[in-house]
Amino acid sequence: MTLRTLYSLLMTKLNCNNIDMIELFCGAGLFGAAFEATGFRSKFSADQDQDSIASLNRNHTSKSGAVHDVADTLQLGCDLLVAGPPCQGFSTLGKRDTKDERNELSLLLIEWAKLNAPKVVVIENVPQFQKSAFCGELIYWFEGSGYSTTKWVLDAQSFGAPQKRLRSFTIFSKIGQPVKPMETGRSTTVRDAFQGLLENSADAMHQAPPLSKLAKSRVECIPPNGGKYDVMERRPDLCPASWTKLGRQAVDVWGRMDFETASNTIRCAFQNPSKGRYLHPEFDRVITLREGARLQGVPDHWTFSGSRTSVARQIGNGVPLPLGKAIAQSIRQLFQNSSPSSSASIA
Repeated sequence: MTLRTLYSLLMTKLNCNNIDMIELFCGAGLFGAAFEATGFRSKFSADQDQDSIASLNRNHTSKSGAVHDVADTLQLGCDLLVAGPPCQGFSTLGKRDTKDERNELSLLLIEWAKLNAPKVVVIENVPQFQKSAFCGELIYWFEGSGYSTTKWVLDAQSFGAPQKRLRSFTIFSKIGQPVKPMETGRSTTVRDAFQGLLENSADAMHQAPPLSKLAKSRVECIPPNGGKYDVMERRPDLCPASWTKLGRQAVDVWGRMDFETASNTIRCAFQNPSKGRYLHPEFDRVITLREGARLQGVPDHWTFSGSRTSVARQIGNGVPLPLGKAIAQSIRQLFQNSSPSSSASIA
């Protein structure tokens, strides 16, 4: 390696580590942690949920979390603005109400951009967000302000997460367009994610919530990879009339995960068997908070604040770390390519 190349690499690393980031609607900080792990410096992370901010400050080295109403804009200055505005109004799981007041929160990014002049803005949401009028309004303003637009819809399992999870990433940039992250080309399974977890672990996050007598009876008759229809066939006496009326709808509820594939999307209610395929592949229980966290790529040394319901929500709302890191690396490369150090020379 020549002295010129060594100097260029060193300066690029230094410049990247000095990139200041603001994160809005940060939740428990899974997406922000991916950027921190890739060398960005978190300056301010805002969310109105106290438990989420307490969890973020437990696990982030920056401890930049603050309980803050994003509608109250601040002039802090940053190179990178990251945001994960509420997705409930856009998600296919909800009513997709175009009048949902939470939809308008995404437009607050315009005011934050005006005050803080970021070089790059990254918005994470459900895929349907990119087809909304709100996304269109953001594109109109940012492109009118000199930013280019890049839109991706990516599946977390393609980037090493043991979970099927589609998310959209809308990127506005004044320093060029980022390169789409490369897929890993390998699959990570539920078995991989749960490897090494002991059933009688002392980890408080690895304790499954108790099931009611009725729920336990249902779970006990569900075979590997099975679900609600196995209960209907084997124990119709345990099934409410509504199950028959629904027909073949909601096929994944009361479902066991498959050890040999990636899990379905982990959502906020993943400790409720009636909400999805959230039963353990082998044991007669729902997955634990720790297992849910592992499916999101969260390391075991992370701890969360709040009740069981609150922690499940924090985990379910996050961006899987493997996917987040793929995005962060692409954005890091964008900054590196635009850095003066990338063309630095030594006499």
